[in-house]
Amino acid sequence: MAEPENLEQFSTLEAVIARLRAPDGCPWDRKQTHASLREHLLAECYEVLAALDEGDSVKLREELGDLLLQIMLHAQIAAEAGDFDIGDVIRGLNDKLIHRHPHVFGSASARDVEEVIHNWEALKAARRGAGESMLAGVPPQMPALAYSQEVQKRVARVGFDWPDIDGVVAKLAEEAAELREAKAPQEREREFGDLLFTMVNFARRQGIDAEAALRGANRRFYRRFACLEGLCRQRGREPGKMTLAELDALWEEVKRDTD
Repeated sequence: MAEPENLEQFSTLEAVIARLRAPDGCPWDRKQTHASLREHLLAECYEVLAALDEGDSVKLREELGDLLLQIMLHAQIAAEAGDFDIGDVIRGLNDKLIHRHPHVFGSASARDVEEVIHNWEALKAARRGAGESMLAGVPPQMPALAYSQEVQKRVARVGFDWPDIDGVVAKLAEEAAELREAKAPQEREREFGDLLFTMVNFARRQGIDAEAALRGANRRFYRRFACLEGLCRQRGREPGKMTLAELDALWEEVKRDTD
C-alpha cells in the first residue's frame, strides 16, 4: 500500500487503521484486543486532560489524535469480529445527539441551560429500563473524586441537595468531628470518605471541578518540592538530613518564588 493521500479525510484514517490491522500489517496493532488496549485508552484520556490543564493547543491537537486512534482501533477490532464498525458508532452518536436536543432539531423549546439539563434528564429517564437507577450510567471506573461529583450533580437535578451552601458547611464540620472521634481503622476510613464526599459537594456548589482542583494542587506541590530539592543541592544539603523546621523554612522560601 502506497503512502496515503488526503490525510485530513476521515476515510483515510479508516483505511490506515484497517491496513495496520491487516494480516500483513503491523504486528503490534494486529496483536491488540479490546482488553489489551484498556490501559492505553485510559492513558490517552489523562494526556488529553494534561494538555487541557496546560492550555497547550498544539499538544491538545496531538493528544486528541492519540485518543481518536484508540477509538478507531476499538471500532476496527469490533468490525473484524462482526459486532459493529465506526459507522455504527457515528450513527449511534448522531441519533443520541439529535434525540437529546429536541430544542435544536425538533419543536421543543429551552430558554436556558437549566431547562436544557432538565429536558435532557427527562429524555434519559424515558430511555432507562424499569427500576434502573439514574446513577447507573455513571461509570464506576471513573476517578473517585470525579465519580463523586457526577453522582452528586445528578441527584441535585431532582432536588436531592442542600438548599444553600450553609448546609454543606455545617455537614463538613459534622463529618470532620466524626473523623476526629473515630477510633478503629475501618471507622476512620469510612469517616474520611464521608468528609471527602462532602468536600466534593462543597466544590460542586462553588463551581469547582474537584478532580481538576486536586490535580492542580498536585502539580503545585510537585513543582515546589522540586524547587526545594534544587535549593538543597545549591546549598550542599540533603532533605533527608535536615530538620522539619529547616525544611519548612525552605518550603516558605520556595512558595514566595512560585505561584
